[in-house]
Amino acid sequence: MKLVVGLGNPGKKYDGTRHNVGFDVLETLSRRYTAAQPKSKFNGQLTEVGVRGEKLMLLWPHTFMNKSGNSVRPALDFYKLTLEDVLIVCDDFNLPLAKLRLKGKGSAGGQNGLADVIQKLGSDEVPRLRVGIGPPREGADIAGYVLSNFAKAEKPEMDVCIERAASVVEDWAVHGLVHTMNQYNG
Repeated sequence: MKLVVGLGNPGKKYDGTRHNVGFDVLETLSRRYTAAQPKSKFNGQLTEVGVRGEKLMLLWPHTFMNKSGNSVRPALDFYKLTLEDVLIVCDDFNLPLAKLRLKGKGSAGGQNGLADVIQKLGSDEVPRLRVGIGPPREGADIAGYVLSNFAKAEKPEMDVCIERAASVVEDWAVHGLVHTMNQYNG
């Protein structure tokens, strides 16, 4: 069993925002595998899908982005998973729009939700899939930027990116981190 956590903020007000691409990737996986309606668990919403013989638990933390670790830690403990069995999917404004980067460890890189997960898990050695949302324009308020919707011109590219990110998650679940990094990073 593996745990895939999509970072974002709960509530309609945040649907479609740059900060919620982690939620969008989980929604895509849920649709692909006709997941059951998520249930409230671990300070979030949880459902299960089967991907080519692998059981994936999909978790949407409802703690708001900056407290995501308060959802991830209890889920990890309950299922007695190792860090390598967890994948965090989050936005990254340091990556160009629609660029994906899969890594096995590292800093949070300015992503506050990932920083909280790292802090609560006590290690930066947790796999993460960063989804590029593009950089804010010079001098822009970062919080306002990540909470904004994608521009109409960006939407088609991001729709393709979200589908591709869901495929990365599938390959990670089946083939492991190193194989999947070799396939998608570059």
